[in-house]
Amino acid sequence: MNRLRNIWIFLLLLSHLLTVQAQELNCKVTVNADQIQGTNKSVFETLQKSLTEFMNDRRWTEYEYQTHERIDCSMLILVNTYSGNTFSAELQVQANRPVFNSNYKTPIFSYNDKNLVFSYNENDPLSFDETSFGNNLTEVLAFYALVIIGTDNDSFSRLGGTPCFRRAENIVNQAQSTSEAGWRAFEDNQNRYALINNLLDDVVRPFREFFYEYHRLGLDEMGISPDKSRTKIAEGLPVLKTVYKSRPSVIIVSEFVETKIDEIVNIFSKGTPEERKNAYEILNYIAPTMQNKTAALK
Repeated sequence: MNRLRNIWIFLLLLSHLLTVQAQELNCKVTVNADQIQGTNKSVFETLQKSLTEFMNDRRWTEYEYQTHERIDCSMLILVNTYSGNTFSAELQVQANRPVFNSNYKTPIFSYNDKNLVFSYNENDPLSFDETSFGNNLTEVLAFYALVIIGTDNDSFSRLGGTPCFRRAENIVNQAQSTSEAGWRAFEDNQNRYALINNLLDDVVRPFREFFYEYHRLGLDEMGISPDKSRTKIAEGLPVLKTVYKSRPSVIIVSEFVETKIDEIVNIFSKGTPEERKNAYEILNYIAPTMQNKTAALK
């Protein structure tokens, strides 16, 4: 009897740990240094291991995640130059989330940060303090960790990502007093400042609301009622064009379309002629270079 009771207590504690202490991210970090010749590769291997631990072992929020709820994402660091302890690289960030009632995972975020410069010595400890701007590398990764979690939250609850986006904005604000590239206003309309400014812009708010409806009221219900779910997405799709016309420089709308193009085309390939026509027109307005994919809606 005591043995059964001990097992029950152990399982209860294990369940509690998995629920309360599980981190938010399941992030695969890859450091690609193929362009760098004649250098000891161990520094890149150590960096990859340290960044993987930095992203996955930290709790970024107070939200409670179970292990199976961790957000699948990836970060690919393409090292362009390396001299002394200074790296110049591009960072490709991607994230997806499961769709209810299916085995399908949908992409929710895809972004290419072309301006990542940082200093790192092999075996340097990686730390992040939200109250002050520290090492540019960890600040950038913390920024994207919060954006990923915020985007995931936006897909499950209306404007649910705002707290994380505000914290990411705080990192950007602290970076304004530094000389690090990629953070400053008007430096580039596709940098980190522009990204977080888009996400918190009142003009863009209808897009974020559609983002929730697309995932939670559309995709998640597709396995139960495909026609009803497609109609829900079709009703909100014009928001993309409206927001894009209001802010042609908004990068998150074009990023959404380019990331979701195959998925959206597949959804509306089974739609009514009017749904197909409207989807075709909206997608081509925002992403005219992708007509080879939208042609399937004609």
